[in-house]
Amino acid sequence: MQRTFTFVALLALLLGMSAQTAFAGKGNSTAVFDDWIHTGTSIRVKTVVFVEVNVYEINHFMKQRPASKSKQAVIDMDVDKKFVWKMMRDVEKDKIQQALKDAFAMNGYTDAGKISAGMAAFSGELKDKSQVTIEYNAEKKTTTFTVSGGGTATVQGVDFMKGVWSIWLGKIDQSKLGDQLISKL
Repeated sequence: MQRTFTFVALLALLLGMSAQTAFAGKGNSTAVFDDWIHTGTSIRVKTVVFVEVNVYEINHFMKQRPASKSKQAVIDMDVDKKFVWKMMRDVEKDKIQQALKDAFAMNGYTDAGKISAGMAAFSGELKDKSQVTIEYNAEKKTTTFTVSGGGTATVQGVDFMKGVWSIWLGKIDQSKLGDQLISKL
């Protein structure tokens, strides 16, 4: 490991990067990349006739740590934060939109106009290895969905951000997922 780190550090210096940046996300529980704190990673699975199928890998990042290590503290915190998914299979846009709408409903978020506006970013089939980023900007109070190969949608409001963050950190049919997303806090 020391020899690898030394080589990566040297290479990073040559490329004008810090060794910390070069190693960001490599199992380091305090990994910081471009001022973002990586709080955890999980895999979203779907059970199909007794078989679990991996749908996407999801990572969570924040600009600041919450005062307490709890999912509710992360949901409520009005700070820049984001989810980044990497698809692990193809999923039709209608299926992902419906799954997200169902998750909003499960968590009691009912603003149909804002939900519909956010879902507009999912304009095509999500392909294996494509990426989805959901980013909250605390200064502007906006949540932006960006779907590679799809679209982008920005929705106003702290209420909407809390509704979105509740999808993975609130009530969910895969209870370990939320715990894993804050495991590195």
